Amino acid sequence: MNFYELNTIEMRVIGSLIEKAITTPEYYPLSLNSLQSACNQKSNRDPVMTLSESTIAQALDVLVARGLVIEVTGSHSRVSKYQHRFCNSEFSDLQFNNGQTAILCMLFLRGAQTPGELRSRSGRLYDFHDLDEVETALTELQKMQGGPFVTLLPKQAGKREQRYQECFGSHQDQQLVARDEDNALQIEEESLILAARVNELEAQVAQIIDRIQKLENGGGL
Repeated sequence: MNFYELNTIEMRVIGSLIEKAITTPEYYPLSLNSLQSACNQKSNRDPVMTLSESTIAQALDVLVARGLVIEVTGSHSRVSKYQHRFCNSEFSDLQFNNGQTAILCMLFLRGAQTPGELRSRSGRLYDFHDLDEVETALTELQKMQGGPFVTLLPKQAGKREQRYQECFGSHQDQQLVARDEDNALQIEEESLILAARVNELEAQVAQIIDRIQKLENGGGL
């Protein structure tokens, strides 16, 4: 699996290429500009990113060097275009059916999701007949030779359905993002507590000043 391990940006690039190969084959392979738009589009992406051309180009260089993406130039265009060899090609050991491919693509583009979410969001990639078909595909991805390719995450508090996550990501960088978010929440909470304490102290100081002014004016407390 290490050969197919992807960081967050590489996963967004591969997921976007897989998606566009299925949903808009007439515009595939993708130019760098089109790929940037696909990676940064606001629909069907979580999180929404604002990746620069240079950042995507760097990821492509790595993926091309590893043979997971190829660069092609059409006979009528000098613009380089890119297509993935990540799965379902003669150059890849990863061979998935349409439903399995749709699930992995959705997990690449939107992160961990429940079977219900995967079914409702994957219509353009593959039309699952029912939830049972989604769960069957997920079970297959867990048990396939060379896998598991997806894993079931611990149940979230207050949630009925458990989420599935792909097994291709180098989730260290994602964990760092989550840790940063936790730190940010802690800092925000501490800031709110500090602000409340400052307001309380300001009120007490105002009361003291008011009492001093009354004393100076010969009034009582």
